[in-house]
Amino acid sequence: MSFQDKLLDSFIAFEQVIDLDNPVHTVRKNALKRFESNGFPTKKDELWKYTSLNSIIQKDYSLSVKSNPNVGLKDIEKYSINDIDSYKIVFVDGVFNPFLSNTTHDGVDICVLSAALSKTKYKKTITKYFNKIVPDDQSLASLNTSYTKEGAYIHIPKSVLPEDPVQILHFSSGKNKPLWLQPRNIIIVEENARVEIIERHQSLRSHDGATNSLTEIYAEKNSFIDYYKIQNDIETSNLIDNTFIDQQRDSNVRVHTFSFGGKLTRNNLNFYHKGENIQSTLKGLTMLEGGQHVDHNTLVNHAQPNCESHQDYKGIFSERSVGVFNGKILVDQIAQKTNAFQQNNNILIDNKAKVNSKPQLEIFADDVKCSHGCTIGQLDKEALFYLKSRGIPEKEAVALLTYGFANSILKSVNIPSLKKRINSLISKKLGVDLGFDL
Repeated sequence: MSFQDKLLDSFIAFEQVIDLDNPVHTVRKNALKRFESNGFPTKKDELWKYTSLNSIIQKDYSLSVKSNPNVGLKDIEKYSINDIDSYKIVFVDGVFNPFLSNTTHDGVDICVLSAALSKTKYKKTITKYFNKIVPDDQSLASLNTSYTKEGAYIHIPKSVLPEDPVQILHFSSGKNKPLWLQPRNIIIVEENARVEIIERHQSLRSHDGATNSLTEIYAEKNSFIDYYKIQNDIETSNLIDNTFIDQQRDSNVRVHTFSFGGKLTRNNLNFYHKGENIQSTLKGLTMLEGGQHVDHNTLVNHAQPNCESHQDYKGIFSERSVGVFNGKILVDQIAQKTNAFQQNNNILIDNKAKVNSKPQLEIFADDVKCSHGCTIGQLDKEALFYLKSRGIPEKEAVALLTYGFANSILKSVNIPSLKKRINSLISKKLGVDLGFDL
């Protein structure tokens, strides 16, 4: 039996542990039909031209845990930001862990999706937002929707400005049979509200697990969302991250993606503009080694006039690693006065590393300011020679130049403790102690 067939057959067992009368279940069943029709994407699909899932989907995964792993604070504390006050929503093998979490319903809802799906007081909100911006033609998103059960639920009411960020932490213990996890996050930020969110997927020990995650973000009028994705998993883990963002007028959403580890990582990041004067920021920093593979696939749909988007992705690739950037800016005919920027710059440290970059503009308006571009090259030999001539060893000189290359991504991180953590991760990847912070 193929893994796709197992997913289809296991849906009957999944229905035994959920509320079949919940309106969401109709959405689940329809999504499963779409996945059955479309199947897993292949390299014949244009959006998956440079990334194959064969190494993942040919394995046999469990779809739920058979036993509750004993995971404590000491096992996970090094993966969270601990020197700031924050809300935490922690999942272990797809199951919410209340002992490691810090949730709240005091003025805001920072809790778990299973509670929002089961309680009557959330029914109106779930009906309004659940799966409203997820395209029907993306099969992995449909697969996640069909098995929606657990994940993070964040609802920031009108004009509320939480002081503390939210950490969403998904851990895979490796103590069970390899799992296929499918967390679903829903984030709603109402008019004039704001939130900062840090998300991480992490395996605690070596195992062939895979995660197919989906996040829906709804930014209402004049809201602000600052979202950080930290991807620094072990070399046997696989992550498919689907994020869909609905922006209303005057909203500002920023997403930073730091991809430092994992066997295969695919980031699908989609912005949809539903009003004027919107700002969208997409920044990414990728540092890979070994045989790691990261694929960034972005879309900004400018469907209204007077909006801005800024994309800046940088990649540093060594050994046999592979990077992919496939970014698209779509400007509708009515989206006059659009200001859209897209840039992808890459450095190849070793000759066997590879990058496939495809920045795209599709413009149907005539009064716009749009640009895109990409570069793929090596470190500046003259700059490297200059540093070495000043007595800096070659390893440290390479690290300094690489660090400087990453500066434009790091300097826009607004949480100091998070910036410090990322600096530490970069320093570790470079194998040197640079002795300063950006």
